[in-house]
Amino acid sequence: MKKAIVIGASSGIGLEVAQLLKGEGWTVGVAARRVERLSDFEFAACIDVNAEDAGVQLLSLIDRVGGMDLYFHASGIGHQNRMLHEDIELQTVTTNGLGFTRMVGTAFRYMADHGGGHIAVISSIAGTKGLGPAPSYSATKAFQNTYIQSLEQLANARHLDIRFTDIRPGFVATDLLNDGNHYPLLLDKTAVARDIVCSIRKRRHVRVVDWRWRIITAFWRRIPRFVWRRLPL
Repeated sequence: MKKAIVIGASSGIGLEVAQLLKGEGWTVGVAARRVERLSDFEFAACIDVNAEDAGVQLLSLIDRVGGMDLYFHASGIGHQNRMLHEDIELQTVTTNGLGFTRMVGTAFRYMADHGGGHIAVISSIAGTKGLGPAPSYSATKAFQNTYIQSLEQLANARHLDIRFTDIRPGFVATDLLNDGNHYPLLLDKTAVARDIVCSIRKRRHVRVVDWRWRIITAFWRRIPRFVWRRLPL
């Protein structure tokens, strides 16, 4: 029986993926700050990725589950911040940058010492280009894209049997987007979760969820900088 750890599983995509894995027969350990929402799972832990001991808590959860074949990172925050409020920018960098690095790094080191595994993370299409309405969010998502790519190269250089999947959804209808702003082409969280589990099963390296967003991001990449910086997003 395969064993998975899902971080950020109290709601949204993380919870949906955890439930799908459980339904497929995986032993699933889940973690989030709101542990009261994880009562449906046998193995649950209250973990704040920004806590200094979060890595130690992750290892403790892995030990309770009995190992880890898949690490799935769904923890993250994001806000539009057109006024560039400092607290929003710093909290986003802390969670999506430092917290992400802390947890994914812990998972990498565990797998390096225990024969390998699979690391899958939710980043975002927002990492494709710098988005003016959400500066720290798009910057941290670009960081996540590059970090996973770097770890993939590092694992190959060290001859480690660790696989990686970088999931890049567009806008998904979850609590994260309940901020009163309009978001186009909203995706259903259950459909996104199914796509993620399929992508993990097929060992995809990078997956932009939904064909419409794949076309849009391919177009974004081709827009020159002098045009992009003038777009009224």
